[in-house]
Amino acid sequence: MIVYEVNLHIDAIAADEYAEWLGPHIEQILDIEGFQKADWFVCDSDDDKVHWSIRYQLDSRESLENYQKNHAPALIQEGIDKFGQYLTSDRRIMKLK
Repeated sequence: MIVYEVNLHIDAIAADEYAEWLGPHIEQILDIEGFQKADWFVCDSDDDKVHWSIRYQLDSRESLENYQKNHAPALIQEGIDKFGQYLTSDRRIMKLK
């Protein structure tokens, strides 16, 4: 199992609108072959931003590579086009030891 974690840091002023967009966006990603589950975490913060972490579970590294090559560029760009002025993000990949 692979965990693909996307950490989102969004200005509070845009958080509600972004959350409305993010729910269907997560569902769209879950429709891609190899994605099994997603958990949406709210993270503590000491600043004026809203911090979320989305952890996707995938069946294999190959499924993640397929996503990164064939789907991620357009999906990531969609979020940037809509919310780029309010949003920063980072990603990491984890596997069970």
